[in-house]
Amino acid sequence: MPPPKQMEKLAADAARRRAPSAAGPDAPLPAEYWESVLKDPRAGATLAQARQRRLSEIKGHVLRISCRRCERTVEIQTADAVRLYGANAVWKDVAQRLLDNTCQQRTGRHEEDGCWPAFETP
Repeated sequence: MPPPKQMEKLAADAARRRAPSAAGPDAPLPAEYWESVLKDPRAGATLAQARQRRLSEIKGHVLRISCRRCERTVEIQTADAVRLYGANAVWKDVAQRLLDNTCQQRTGRHEEDGCWPAFETP
């Protein structure tokens, strides 16, 4: 059994190791963290900005749009969309046209007609 002085020293060392670090939940995050977050390619554009991109700016191979109303999903290859609608066509307009061409939710009232697009990140 260690002497009492050594036991006190060991207890103090253990308490120091368990002490909360300087970076607690309310502490500000380091600058390196924010730099890495902002350099992430996913931080470059919001979903609203992605909808406004032209087809020629979209790097994805497949474009996907789904309807919030009927839960139907339409996919088209980017190359086919460019061929059909042109490279300068806006993704939001193309997606709405793709859904409207095969929409089955026709009520006759303009406010309720058609599909409600849910844009997925291309």
